[in-house]
Amino acid sequence: MGKKVRKEVEPPPKDVFEPLLIESKAAATVVLMLDSPEEEVLAKACDAIYKFASKGDENKVTLLGLGTVERLYKLISHEDPIVRRNAMMVLGIMASNHDVKKLLRELDVTSSLLSHLVPEEDVVIHEFATLCLAHMAVEYTTKVQIFEQGGLEPLISLLSSPDPDVTKNSVECIYLLVQDFQSRAAVCELNVIPPLLDLLKSEYPVIQLLALKTLEVISKDRETRIILGENQGLDCLLKILETNEFNDLHVEALAVLGNCLEDVNTMQLIQQTGGLKKLLSFVGVSTVPDIQKNAVKAIAKAACDSENRKILNEEDVENCLINLLEIDDDGVKVAASQAISAMCENLASKRAFGLQGIPRLVQLLSSDDEEVKEASVIALANLTTASPSNASAVAEAEGIEPLVKTLNAERHGAIANAAAVLTNMAMQEPLRLCIQSHGVMSVLTEPLRSASSQVQSKAALMVAAFGCDASARSELRNAGGLGPLVELLHSKDKEVRRNACWAVMVCASDELTAVELCRLGALDILEEINLSTGRRNNFSEAALERLLDNNLSQKYSQMGYLSSSNVITDGFYDYGKVKPGVKLPSLEELSMQELTDRRAIIFINAKSQEDVLAVEEKPQHLSYEQTTLSPFPSRKSSREKVRKGKGKKEEEKMKEVEIMSEVQDEINLEDGQWQPPPDFMLMNYINDASKTILPLRTTREQVVALAQFVADKMGGAIERDKLHDFSWELHISEIEFELKSNIVPIGKVKKGTFYHRALLFKVMADRLGIGCSLVRGEYNRGWNEVKLVDDSPQGVTGLLLPPHEYIVDLMFVPGFLMKQESVEADQYKYI
Repeated sequence: MGKKVRKEVEPPPKDVFEPLLIESKAAATVVLMLDSPEEEVLAKACDAIYKFASKGDENKVTLLGLGTVERLYKLISHEDPIVRRNAMMVLGIMASNHDVKKLLRELDVTSSLLSHLVPEEDVVIHEFATLCLAHMAVEYTTKVQIFEQGGLEPLISLLSSPDPDVTKNSVECIYLLVQDFQSRAAVCELNVIPPLLDLLKSEYPVIQLLALKTLEVISKDRETRIILGENQGLDCLLKILETNEFNDLHVEALAVLGNCLEDVNTMQLIQQTGGLKKLLSFVGVSTVPDIQKNAVKAIAKAACDSENRKILNEEDVENCLINLLEIDDDGVKVAASQAISAMCENLASKRAFGLQGIPRLVQLLSSDDEEVKEASVIALANLTTASPSNASAVAEAEGIEPLVKTLNAERHGAIANAAAVLTNMAMQEPLRLCIQSHGVMSVLTEPLRSASSQVQSKAALMVAAFGCDASARSELRNAGGLGPLVELLHSKDKEVRRNACWAVMVCASDELTAVELCRLGALDILEEINLSTGRRNNFSEAALERLLDNNLSQKYSQMGYLSSSNVITDGFYDYGKVKPGVKLPSLEELSMQELTDRRAIIFINAKSQEDVLAVEEKPQHLSYEQTTLSPFPSRKSSREKVRKGKGKKEEEKMKEVEIMSEVQDEINLEDGQWQPPPDFMLMNYINDASKTILPLRTTREQVVALAQFVADKMGGAIERDKLHDFSWELHISEIEFELKSNIVPIGKVKKGTFYHRALLFKVMADRLGIGCSLVRGEYNRGWNEVKLVDDSPQGVTGLLLPPHEYIVDLMFVPGFLMKQESVEADQYKYI
């Protein structure tokens, strides 16, 4: 046997690197290893980075700064499945960081992630790819990218994945995507309903919850609700509600059910299967406020349809909602009040709520929670609309005081609807008077100033409802409410403007308020509104007419015309013609002005004997002339100036004037406000005319007699050729100088021209019940128009002839009647 020869070991090839084990404690070093060409190095580096990134968000930020994301993006498409899987795991966990997501969007990784959702790919890759997509789908731009790149279909297919993490990430991603309407419509076409319903049977609550949330979003579309019903989705939802261990899912299940109940067909189906009774019973027995709240919201949604309201009424939903008003949770009370508001459209429900619900809603008006207060008052507004019985029920429940207080609430909706309830109640006079006794018009001043157009509109409407009462108008006027009301006429909101016009029309029913409204500029604004075809409305036209009809001084000065229905009352004064937009000073303001050379202001104040009696009882020795020498309280300084340089008789006369001034001062002090002194001579005119003219048989005879009476009191008939010699101007100036005032009582005028006579004729005709109009012409012309029926032709009886309009001659041939538009009439009216 030969000697063994030892085999020599061959040295390694010179071009092969010896294996090197590296232990690194620096993340930067490991990140650099992601550029290695070796699969094993890449896999181990990804694994190490995954563990590092999992420890916290700060580590993710560190890795981001080291350029890890860019390298990982390249590796998720690596040929080696282990490298690909590990890289995807790191990217999926890092995507929860905001800055990482931002970079991923810039790198446009969406298409690459979606390409890995194919069935043949590793389930771990599915898990982390969907996780990454779910993190990124929070942003709108990524939602659009996923949708446009066809990402919905693979995500829906992964809902049936055996891996719960894949399922959870996929359904979460779908939930985020369907927030956009395009995706919401697309998922229905991709038949997402069956897999979502299957997920409701999952053993993982988070998956069930996400599935319900997704169903809640997509069931807002009617097509989806139909598919849901066809796939027994309602049964699944009811089973969840019936199962106690699923109580953490009840809120979301009710939200889905609420969407479904909006359809009449679905409502009928659930009623037929007994599901509606179960739902109402479930609401009644539940002790979880969130569940009760969402159940009631479902009912409120359903009640938006008239047929659904009938079905709910048949199931006695009213008792359920009324009972919920007593639940010790503000959210439930709000939801129940809102549902009651919706159900009020059904008349049977409105009656049912009126019996028991109104007292409980009234109690909620005193709640400290502003949202509860608002919801309850909205319900009351709907309940009392077109329902006098419910309006009375609110009063019986002692709701007036809390409603008036609610006009000062914080929320605009509460204020507006409190005003609406009070307006509904004001349709009944006893309730209106009761509300008014709580000082409601004073409280309304703040809502009228509100910045909310809803509040402004309802407050103005409320003024219109209550302003029919004189004391209410007085209260609003004294509280300063007319100013903000007039401001609302400027509103750009059509409804606010209309209601403000309505309120002004109602408030202008008495002269005092009408004058104040004019002073505040209502007349000018209404004229401007009525010139605009876009802003004009029926109420603006009626308001302007009413305002002028109850402020005849302004109407005559501005328009130069008073109709037969415009009856001149005490306090009227003829200021002369004013241009549109010029505010007419009040008689009191005019009385305080110094004597000027402007046209005299003729005023009317023929008080009745009873009204004047107190004045006459003062100094009995004073004659009429003495009482009218100074009808307005003159200032002491003015009297002293006049007294200087006067003779003894004149001085004595001035003393008498001062005595009468003091008498008038006393009268004004007793009244509490300035009052114009009475015109005793005018009163005598009216008394005399009543005795001599009223007994006459026909209106024509009365008109002629009154014309002669007026002419006789103002200088008699004047020859047409000698009109220029009739020195009425000097006579008026003497009266002004005598009174030390621009204001002249008409009874003092003994030489009057056309417009003086026409005014006196109109004043007396109104007192005697003779219909006539007053027209102002140019150059001191003025005339009266009367309508008279001519006598029937001789031999014809019972013939009804139409009336003809005549101009009454008060100057040249007093009592002569000239047919309108005749030559004689035109000569009388125009120079």
